[in-house]
Amino acid sequence: MKQNNKKVALLMSGGVDSSYSAYLLQQQGYEVLGIYLKLHDKEEKHTIFIRNCEKVCAFLGIEFKIIEAKEEFKNAVYNEFIESYKRGETPNPCALCNPLMKFGLALNAALGYGCEYIATGHYARITTIDGIKRIQEARDKTKDQSYFLYAISQDAINRLIFPLGDMLKEEVKPKAFAALPILGDLESYKESQEICFVETDYIDILKKHTNVDVKGVVRDTQGNIVGEHKGYMQYTIGKRKGFSVKGAHEPHFVLKINPKENEIIVGKKEELATFCVTAINKSLPSEFIGGEYKAKVRYRSTPSNATISIQDDKIIATLKEPVYGVAKGQALVVYQDDIVLGGGVIV
Repeated sequence: MKQNNKKVALLMSGGVDSSYSAYLLQQQGYEVLGIYLKLHDKEEKHTIFIRNCEKVCAFLGIEFKIIEAKEEFKNAVYNEFIESYKRGETPNPCALCNPLMKFGLALNAALGYGCEYIATGHYARITTIDGIKRIQEARDKTKDQSYFLYAISQDAINRLIFPLGDMLKEEVKPKAFAALPILGDLESYKESQEICFVETDYIDILKKHTNVDVKGVVRDTQGNIVGEHKGYMQYTIGKRKGFSVKGAHEPHFVLKINPKENEIIVGKKEELATFCVTAINKSLPSEFIGGEYKAKVRYRSTPSNATISIQDDKIIATLKEPVYGVAKGQALVVYQDDIVLGGGVIV
């Protein structure tokens, strides 16, 4: 084992990826401090995951701390998730949580604990271009999470380590179990959810705070009433089920949501096509030079070739090919090849 005397805070989830990250960092000679962030109010999950973290840290002989941040998470991420759906948007809570909680609040705590670096089990990489550290897509493109990291600060990027960035997801588990036999004793909590505080469906979360079952009218793009829906918050752009369209012989898709009138506007698939996407700029730097780049408008989408410019506080992406199902509240992330340059929230 190398010894470099550098202290790193590793954000641990209680799963295989972050557990193996702890092992890898230790092998690279870092002094590792394991940190578990208590963000949501699902205590059953926390109990299982904290127990897992404690087992791994004890096995490796590393320090472990728990940070209580439920109130901060509720104010910064959870409440915005609810309000975003009320506004007829489709929020991206992970992209909000990363800069504010993991690489904001937790980074500040880590610095207070004497750590120089912060690490996670994200599938992404850090690279240096012209002397500036940047986030780069993971080697494993099927698991790449760089899209969710677009808004974190340069100060955080400068301190970031992604131990799994150059590995394929499928090779992590066997290597992790070989290095950490204790992983076989860890408890699992269902499958890892995409959003940590959503157990089954986002609607179940919204129902705790607002009435989502308010029926309303469905209109076509000409403004004609063509059917009925169950409540506008139950729909996202591109959805094709759960509403009626009288006399329709082919699928109709949600094109627009009008929360004030509790209406949704629907149309055929070709009407979903978008060539221009506008976003409130969150992280493209002021020195950004407009031109030809790649842009992603949602996590599971292929990057599109686009002309990118900044106008006032907005990013304008003019796409070479149409994208479908662009939703307000999602992230527009700008890439140069596989390097994240920055992005914003789609409006």
